[in-house]
Amino acid sequence: MNTHFDRSTIRDFIKACGQMLLLLSILFAFPVYAAGEEVTGITTALGIDTAENPAADKPLLDAPSEEGASASPVVIPEPAPPPIISGESTNNVQIETTPTPQKDNDIRQRIQGIFSEIEGLQAVNVSVTQGVVTLTGETPNEKKAQQAINLTNRLTDVVTVEDRIDRTLDVQDNVTTVYQGLKAQAKNLVKALPLLLVGIVLFALVTWFGSWLSNRKKMWQRLTPNPFVAELLSQTVKVIFIIFGLILALSLIGAETILGTLLGGAGVIGIAVGFAVKDTIENYIASLMLSIRQPFRARDHILINNQEGIVVRLTSRATILMTLDGNQLRIPNAEVFKATILNYTKNPERRFTFELGVDANDDPLAAIKVGLDAIYTLAFVLDEPKAVAVITNVGDSNIILEFQIWVDQSDTDFSKARSIAIRETKHALENEGFSLPEPIYRLRFNSNLEKAFENMQANANTDSAKSDMTITPIMPKVTDKNQNEDNSVDDKDKKQAKARAKLILQGRNADEVLNARPDDKLMEKVEQEIAESSDETDLLNNNSPQE
Repeated sequence: MNTHFDRSTIRDFIKACGQMLLLLSILFAFPVYAAGEEVTGITTALGIDTAENPAADKPLLDAPSEEGASASPVVIPEPAPPPIISGESTNNVQIETTPTPQKDNDIRQRIQGIFSEIEGLQAVNVSVTQGVVTLTGETPNEKKAQQAINLTNRLTDVVTVEDRIDRTLDVQDNVTTVYQGLKAQAKNLVKALPLLLVGIVLFALVTWFGSWLSNRKKMWQRLTPNPFVAELLSQTVKVIFIIFGLILALSLIGAETILGTLLGGAGVIGIAVGFAVKDTIENYIASLMLSIRQPFRARDHILINNQEGIVVRLTSRATILMTLDGNQLRIPNAEVFKATILNYTKNPERRFTFELGVDANDDPLAAIKVGLDAIYTLAFVLDEPKAVAVITNVGDSNIILEFQIWVDQSDTDFSKARSIAIRETKHALENEGFSLPEPIYRLRFNSNLEKAFENMQANANTDSAKSDMTITPIMPKVTDKNQNEDNSVDDKDKKQAKARAKLILQGRNADEVLNARPDDKLMEKVEQEIAESSDETDLLNNNSPQE
């Protein structure tokens, strides 16, 4: 019994202390908004029903001042609008135990006074019973009906709102409302025209200054020798000034939120456009990298993925070449950046090779010396690096020699030089008695077939004779007499050929055939293309460092 008594006594004491603490907090007028959560926590822990405490519903509390000072009212923050559920609005304030008809009448008059001042709510009727507000009458649309419900629900003494409003959806009422709204906006726009004009002028001035600063090409070129980077910097400065001018203009007319909406929309659009123009962006980045790396210069003879030509210019989209056929070739920079580039002009010394075969009975080293002696008589052949020749293969009827010759392609046409060198080497070998044989085959017939050929005209019954023919790639065995006869025939043919060639080469324009200088007409076309004015900036610059 004593234990039970002690526990109940302690519980009653704690409950009394909690009530005393709650009373003191109200008397000293702590802000309800700040102290509400603490008081609720205490009363919940102590089991106290706060519904019996009417002080919590008072909008104003008079806080006692220290040492007899005058009391100052403490304003209770206005509660947030309650949620609307299924067309009904409920107020979350505490319900009074003893409502009065006078208070219901005050609520009705207050609501009617508010509705009388709002367009579209004059036809709404209000009736209040026991704090329950019933709204009847008509509104032109759902928006006005919800506005009436929300306004009614904001009164502190309203228990709940019954929505019985009829939405007429009348065309004239709704159109009139929209018309009046547009008319009001038009009046506001007319009033704001001077400020809007000032904003437009400010935006135009800032944008003009950004464009003027962007067009100072010499200044940007002094900052960076790379033309593409200089252009990129100038365009970036221009865009920055445009955005800055837009911010100033919108701030002046008080429409900063529009800028946030525009930037948000631009971000979404930018992502979509980025996926759509992925190849264009890749090409633009490749142009930037090529302008920084400068892998070639104008007038360079290059080979890009089997596309050969002379460089005309490098633009922000493509590399322009003049092919050896005299045609203009545009290669996208994205392909150029990833391609294998062979630059013939970077090192003007270039080697060409060709092969000739001599008879198997001839000494190949002697043939090499004769060929090199003839090659060194040509003016376009370089002394350093030296021209060399090697034996590459020994065939069934000849020995293959490969001649390797160096020329300066800056003043020598590569293909012409190779053609002339082959001709002179061939003639030198033939003049020294070296033959350039072709494969020789021996035909062997059996005896029956030979007799059949001999008696073909005399005997018509030789059709049944059997024949066999085999071809063996061996040198024929001939007598010295036959050999001399064949050689004399060959010498005679060679002499006739040389005499014919000598006669032809003495004719008009023969020097052009023997001239190994490059064609000036092609370089003239290249210079013409380079000199032509173009809307696209040439990203090749001799002042930029080259990789």
